[in-house]
Amino acid sequence: MISESKKTTACNSCILDFQQTDKTKLAMVGGKGANLGELSRIEGIHVPGGFCVTTEVYQDIIADSVEFHSLLDQLALLKADHRKAISEIGTKIRKFIEDIVIPTEIDEEITRHLEQIGIKNAYAVRSSATAEDLPTASFAGQQDTYLNIIGKEAILRHISKCWASLFTDRAIIYRLQNRFDHRKVYLSVVIQKMVFPDVAGIMFTADPVTSNRKTLSIDASFGLGEALVNGIVNADNYKVSDSKIVDKKISVKKLAIYALKDGGTQEKEIELTRQSGQALADEQILALAHIGRKIEAHFGSPQDIEWCFADHTFYIVQSRPITTLYPIPEANDQENHIYVSVGHQQMMTDAMKPLGLSIFQLIAFRPMFKAGGRLFVDVIHDLTSPDSRENLLAAMEKHDPLIKDAMMTLIERGDFIKPLPDDSKKCIPPSGFNAPIESNPTIVSDLIKRNQTSIEELKQNIKTKYGSDLFDFLRADIQQLKENLFDPQSFSVIRAGMDASTWINEKMNEWLGEKKAADTLSLSVPNNITSEMGLELLDVADVIRPYPEIIDYLQQVKDDNFLDELVKFDGGEKIQNIIYVYLNKYGMRCAGEIDITKTRWMEKPLILVPIILSNIKNFEPGAGLRKFEQGRLEAQQKEQELLDRLRQLPDGEQKARETKQMISQIRNFAGYREYPKYSMVSRYMVYKQALLKETEQLVQAGVIHEKEDIYYLSFEEIGEAVRTMKLDYQIINKRKDEYKSDEKLSPPRVITSDGEIIRGLYKRENLPDGAIAGLAVSSGVIEGRARVILNMEEVDLEDEDILVTSFTDPSWTPLFVSIKGLVTEVGGLMTHGAVIAREYGLPAVVGVENATRLIKDGQRIRVNGTDGYVEIL
Repeated sequence: MISESKKTTACNSCILDFQQTDKTKLAMVGGKGANLGELSRIEGIHVPGGFCVTTEVYQDIIADSVEFHSLLDQLALLKADHRKAISEIGTKIRKFIEDIVIPTEIDEEITRHLEQIGIKNAYAVRSSATAEDLPTASFAGQQDTYLNIIGKEAILRHISKCWASLFTDRAIIYRLQNRFDHRKVYLSVVIQKMVFPDVAGIMFTADPVTSNRKTLSIDASFGLGEALVNGIVNADNYKVSDSKIVDKKISVKKLAIYALKDGGTQEKEIELTRQSGQALADEQILALAHIGRKIEAHFGSPQDIEWCFADHTFYIVQSRPITTLYPIPEANDQENHIYVSVGHQQMMTDAMKPLGLSIFQLIAFRPMFKAGGRLFVDVIHDLTSPDSRENLLAAMEKHDPLIKDAMMTLIERGDFIKPLPDDSKKCIPPSGFNAPIESNPTIVSDLIKRNQTSIEELKQNIKTKYGSDLFDFLRADIQQLKENLFDPQSFSVIRAGMDASTWINEKMNEWLGEKKAADTLSLSVPNNITSEMGLELLDVADVIRPYPEIIDYLQQVKDDNFLDELVKFDGGEKIQNIIYVYLNKYGMRCAGEIDITKTRWMEKPLILVPIILSNIKNFEPGAGLRKFEQGRLEAQQKEQELLDRLRQLPDGEQKARETKQMISQIRNFAGYREYPKYSMVSRYMVYKQALLKETEQLVQAGVIHEKEDIYYLSFEEIGEAVRTMKLDYQIINKRKDEYKSDEKLSPPRVITSDGEIIRGLYKRENLPDGAIAGLAVSSGVIEGRARVILNMEEVDLEDEDILVTSFTDPSWTPLFVSIKGLVTEVGGLMTHGAVIAREYGLPAVVGVENATRLIKDGQRIRVNGTDGYVEIL
């Protein structure tokens, strides 16, 4: 044993009864202790008596130990996957803590509290860390709990064991994964009188499976709740909604954990006659649900509650926030709402910073709602009338069929969507959205020219705007951007290309038995700014390829001043110029580009270096032109082949004429689909540069610490800060913390105002064994090595690789020239990745749930872009 700690805490703060603790004492009693204090204050809630040995005692006993802090220094150098080292250091720390003798003064104070409650009682000795039961991270089960501990000496020994459990392997790894500093997490120990229940369990005040906030879920089993927590028994499950039991699953409960007379616990087999019985009677279920709602109301958020039932009374032994629920967009009314993810349609499901959210909301065609750092649109009114419902479902079929299937689930269920008396509230697109359009190729070039002229005017006019005038000017130009994005003629061109592709696929399948003919006819269509971007980066590689010294240099560069250094090399000035020309045309692009705060290639050209090097390695000179020409010829040959075959059919000439007209629409219009997004991000770049330049004054005046802090303010808030030269910095700090939390969330495709997440499914028959279903968006079958890439800066592609990633927006296109196939978790028939995959002739399957987790980097896979599935070979 190590000698008694010399440093002791004033006893008025080292031990606190539950009645002395609440959420303000989190730093002293940890999450569990603080919540037990809160529970003790709720009228009508029974909490077994007890007290907390505060974190100050733990801090005192380890404060002056050189050995302990040396071990912590070693731990701080490790990563979560360093399992062996974690285990070795953790074992040493635990032994060190368990060997410390608890100071006499603390010993005496614990004895006094035990005597008040009953020193002969049995107690639960429970860990309560300061990073535990928090709204953003539960840390549930990371530290130890000991049940049915009898006698002061045993309790003291188990207090030390609880402290030591801060350094179990699982607790260390969890902290590393969640980026919590080991030195900043302290442990309080809860000593709570044991209840010996007939039945115990867990209650979630929101359904943990569907996230529905109106459905309360109760798990119940005989004996102590540990049997359920430890997973050794199947529990009953009861669902309660609106004070009614809506579902019951009664399990066979063969085992239970019971307390032993002299301390400790043991497993016992339940009598055969009780094994299939309902653990709680219906009236008890409803009484418990009422308690759950009362606790939820007190804490103000859905709760995960541990309960037990003894002597005809429900006792609550813990309550913590449910941290896994996705937040619900705020509607500020009691009506039903159905929210659809904007990110899944825009190919960007990452969290956005407040400035990014606010500007995207300003250009939106309809109101958007924020939740978890993402944007959602409410489609409840679109789904209440047959006409608008049909339009919405048809659009989602192309954008994301899983969203469509989720909405169909709600429609078919019939319990959430109430038909409107008329169509007065349905969303009506601006006039002209569906206007017919002639197959005139000059329409596209005219639209592009008009956009380019508008952007050049913006760049000139914004130079003279400062202060409040700049924000007035930007508001007006954002309105101009919105008009451009929803220009009826622009929409009609995009629609014409999409409709022609659909027509070709349906008719060629019907008339010739040919699937997805439009995919080949879409190869190398003109005016596709995004596919041109990928091919032009091949041209950049061609310029660099003859200069091995520059290639060596680029393989080692680590920062963005590499462009300035190029001029020192032979050929460097020419290469510097060609890269600047590329950046002038495409430098406003980046991953997640709908968020204006994301770093653009122009701001960090280093992002492009691995792709350029990959192009040099994998291609011969002139590959860009060859790829485009090869695609154009394939499309031309396909057109001729289809027309020849059609002419052999009854009414063949008529069929051929109609088909040729539709092919002409694909070739003339399909490429333009990518241009409005390019135009949008071009304006974004101008806005961003102007805003950052304006906020230099805020930095100089000490209003903000650094320019990028404005990313955590809305557009209007930045304007107000510039006008007043004042800002409450707590807002920025709070939002930085919120953004870190939002980053960890996975946004749902569809969520209701009850918080229920509706998941769509691919209804597919005859899939090969083990195949992963997705949506077929670009035909063909390819085998190759899976490259699971989540960040463009980690690119290292070989010929024949298949890209597997969460989503692709236009910034990923330069990679498409190097790959043989594409698999994404998000997407639909007309989303970016699908359009470019078809134009490049890459077999592609999108909307593959959890693809980046199910498929491992380096595995050999087969992608079937014709029938929509992936096989791991």
